[in-house]
Amino acid sequence: MVRELVHDPMLLGIKSKTAVKEDVSVARDLLDTLNAHRETCVGMAANMIGRTVRIIAFIDGVKPALMYNPEIISKAAPYETEEGCLSLLGAPRKTTRYKTIRLKYQDDKFQWKTKSFSGFTAQIIQHEVDHCDGVLI
Repeated sequence: MVRELVHDPMLLGIKSKTAVKEDVSVARDLLDTLNAHRETCVGMAANMIGRTVRIIAFIDGVKPALMYNPEIISKAAPYETEEGCLSLLGAPRKTTRYKTIRLKYQDDKFQWKTKSFSGFTAQIIQHEVDHCDGVLI
């Protein structure tokens, strides 16, 4: 189900709790909402739809990807950029990102995975993990 976006910085600033198997419906809603905003959005975290659990969805190339409980375990090659956010109204904001990250996360079967990402996909993931951590750009 497509959910309404949260714009309240106080709610978005709450650190998300660990996602569990019972949160699968939240993940489905997150993917539906991402797909509904696909023309203007490449990633979302569950708190953007009002659920403070560690779930992110993002466009990985051309297809949507979903991760439960993502955690960045290493990062390299910092750079400065500007990012916008559907939940934060106004102009893009400056932030520091890393060209390459290594991530630990659970897949849709709640199996732990470790994977490296680079380029724009890494930037999207960093933005969404920040949301999970209650960090706003």
